[in-house]
Amino acid sequence: MSRLNPHSSRIVQYSRFGGADVLEIVEVERPRPGRGEVLVEVLAAGVNHMEAFIRQGQFDSDHSAAFPMRQGTDFSGVVVGLGEGVDDLRLRTDVVGHALVGSHASHVVVPRENLVAKPASVSWEVGGALFLAGVTAWRALEATHVGAGDTVVVSAAAGGVGSLEIQLATLRGATVIGTCGERNFDYLRQIGVKPIVYGDGIAERIRAAAPGGATVFLDNFGGTNPELAAELDIVDGRFHSSDDRKEIELRAVWPDAETARRDTEILGELVGLVGEQKLRVLVSGFYPFDQVQDAFNDLEKRHSRGKIVLGMNPVDPARVTKARDIHEAGR
Repeated sequence: MSRLNPHSSRIVQYSRFGGADVLEIVEVERPRPGRGEVLVEVLAAGVNHMEAFIRQGQFDSDHSAAFPMRQGTDFSGVVVGLGEGVDDLRLRTDVVGHALVGSHASHVVVPRENLVAKPASVSWEVGGALFLAGVTAWRALEATHVGAGDTVVVSAAAGGVGSLEIQLATLRGATVIGTCGERNFDYLRQIGVKPIVYGDGIAERIRAAAPGGATVFLDNFGGTNPELAAELDIVDGRFHSSDDRKEIELRAVWPDAETARRDTEILGELVGLVGEQKLRVLVSGFYPFDQVQDAFNDLEKRHSRGKIVLGMNPVDPARVTKARDIHEAGR
């Protein structure tokens, strides 16, 4: 990669709907922050299923496409520019934040209200992976009123959202059961959950693990899980469907002012929990920015547990971790 012009920025964009192969990295004029805005040099940015769904055209009817389109919501980075009226931040401050579609870039401009300070105890990769998965998990628990005494079933429990739902529910005093493939059993046990394998007889296995009955079902997969929740006698208002999850994610990606404000508050809580080592974020794939197509291919093929992250600065090859390699090794 050639050295970036000091007045330029590199961004991911696409000019038509499709697979990861439509993604391209282009050099554009570096953005400038307006009033109340901040320019951040992005060091890490999370990769999310919702970004793939949007790029595939699944939500074209909800948000009309004006190509070329940019992508990316999560990021961590360093403040390198301040707009007029921003007087509570300093240049070179480390931050975690969320962008209105555009964090897969070397630089991004966001409202000051979209940023929280990054503690030194939170790595760039974890900070960059936290927003969308974390806010989605947090709001799912709020929607279903998870609390002490609940027994919560989480499907796709080893994924980026599921693994955070597990830990946040545990912090609220709930008992958690996670459904997953056998290769993820050890990982789920490490984060404090009873793993239950998918397949025929899953309702009986859940009942055996929770003889008092399950009270909440957080679904991250879809399929026959609504029927499974009904079989487990989950009452109305305590089943959170995969469609409910998508609605939360869409509101976080394209928020109104109140949603953005509340999501930043939640992000601050999440960053605090990670900094205090009460919440763990597994980064199973760390890819150089130039390998963004690889990162999405591995995500879309379900090769990952936890989160996949892009590193925007040149990445030491020894630090590159591909989710497919972990998957194929059975780890």
